[in-house]
Order: sequence, then C-alpha cells, then structure tokens
Amino acid sequence: MGRRRNARLLTPEGAKMFHDRTDAARQLAERIEASALKNPLVLGIPRGGVVVGAVLAESLGAELDVVLVRKLRAPFEPELAIGALGEDGDVFLTDFARDVTGFSDAYLAEELARQAAEIARRRHAFRMVRPRAVATGRSVILADDGIATGATMLAALHVLKMQKPVELIVAVPVAPPDTLALVARHCDQVVCLLEPAWMAAIGAFYADFEQVEDAEVLRLLGASLPMAKAPAADERR
Repeated sequence: MGRRRNARLLTPEGAKMFHDRTDAARQLAERIEASALKNPLVLGIPRGGVVVGAVLAESLGAELDVVLVRKLRAPFEPELAIGALGEDGDVFLTDFARDVTGFSDAYLAEELARQAAEIARRRHAFRMVRPRAVATGRSVILADDGIATGATMLAALHVLKMQKPVELIVAVPVAPPDTLALVARHCDQVVCLLEPAWMAAIGAFYADFEQVEDAEVLRLLGASLPMAKAPAADERR
C-alpha cells in the first residue's frame, strides 16, 4: 500500500493528566475524522489498549478487535521492554536489547517461550469471543493506553502491515516525542494527546490507572459492534 514517508503527528499543546483510560480515549476520538475512514477497524493492544480501543470503536462506528503482541522483558528489570513478540511469531528487538545487563541468547529464547505461551493463552480466550478480524483494505486504528519504548507498538505495526490495510493510524494518549517519531515512520498517521519530554511510566499520566483484567477485555469484545464483512475483491483494488 502507498505510504507517506513521515506520518502526521497530531499532538496538541497543553494536554493534562487523564482521569482514566476512558477519558483519554474520548479525547482521542475527537481527533480522528470518522468520515475519512474506510470500513474502520480498531485494534486494541491488551489489556489497557482494549479499553481505549472500545471507546474509539464506539465513537467512530468501527469494529473492535485485539492485536496480540507481547512485550519482551529485560533481565532483572521486567518493566523495561527490550522487544516484542507478535501473534504470528514475528520478533522485534530494540536497538539496545543486547546491551542490557543479563541479556543472552539463552535468556531471549526463554523469554520468547514465556511470551509465546501467554499469547497462545490469550488467543484461546479472546478468539472464542471474537474471531480475528480482517484488516485487508480497511482503515486500521491501532490503540494503546500509552507508549514508552515503542517495542510493542512497532511489533504490532510490523504484523499489521503484512495484512495490507488501506491505512494504519496509531492512537495513543501519551508517548515521548522520540518514540513517536520512530513509530510515525511505520504508519500513516499518529494521533497523540500528550508528548512529555521525559516519562518514567505511562501510569503517571493517569489519575486512575487500575490494571485491566482479561474478564474486562472479554466483556468489551463481546459488547462491541458485530463483525464487519471483509471487503469484496473489487473494493481492495
């Protein structure tokens, strides 16, 4: 599909802390022009991204689904992402992954196995409620509750590009500018409300950042709009 070299960054000045994920998602929805979307599909990155995605899907009249990507954790520092694993087995590593203390090929193999098992568990649970949506020929909005290193988002974008959507839009409430610039090179548009120059944790920008459980993801998937039909062959040209 045709892509601009650099995606547009929509990042208004003066954005404040969000009350919760729903509040952030409602603000994001106001920044996306629904009429310009083609058979829109919103994909949330579990688990917090599904809460954001559900609000976006309802506001935009879009189908909701999940994209199953897991963060690869750094040795001794599990909150630090050194890469990500996609549902189809695609692996993305950050530039600094091999420089992290404790990193080895053996550690990477073990971490990949752990995260592959979690993806398989989630696939079994989530796909029983909603079969994997078709992204080909559609406007795809990839949503999360924030971006830190960008490893998970980049892995998701890599997986989705192979499905040939008509456009890829990343929608997140908060992310640092250097990470946004990196993500923007791999999609058509980035919609972000807050670009802090420094951020230690995504949750620091929310008054309420309660952990989202699988049960909530299943509820949101089950309550969303019925699955849209895949575009006909002549619509994908």
